[in-house]
Amino acid sequence: MSAVPVNEAPYRLFDAVEFGQNVVVQAFTNLYGCKIGDNTRIGTFVEIQRGAVIGANCKIQSHTFICDGVDIHDEVFIGHGVVFINDKRPRATVDGRLQTTSDWTLVGVVVERGAALGSGCVILGGVRIGENAIVGAGAVVTTDVPAAAIVAGNPARLLRKS
Repeated sequence: MSAVPVNEAPYRLFDAVEFGQNVVVQAFTNLYGCKIGDNTRIGTFVEIQRGAVIGANCKIQSHTFICDGVDIHDEVFIGHGVVFINDKRPRATVDGRLQTTSDWTLVGVVVERGAALGSGCVILGGVRIGENAIVGAGAVVTTDVPAAAIVAGNPARLLRKS
């Protein structure tokens, strides 16, 4: 593991990140408490939170949000503006008081090797996106996506197997 990305860029926040070798991180990124695999490329305006794991040889485009509980395997492409959600029932308050971490349950997401997520996707907690699957731009993924499947729409539906 490396202590820093291989490139220089302004306005990056790193806190307790485990970088693999040859990682490139562009400007205006927030990375904290996550793991980034070898040769991965991270675009501008990306946030990756504590507990997220990104595999090797991944490409994460700009304006993407990857939260705690997301496990992205090797060779995955994440398009621009993809958002992951790790809570089935997000709320600001519980019984009139602000919600705390003890008031909700983390619901993870797995994106398997070679999958591709189109720009603007929303990936809900608790789903698994199979190996080499393709998720169309703007899709809202609410259920598991089989390996080698192509899905699109809101909610995402199977178009065909590749």
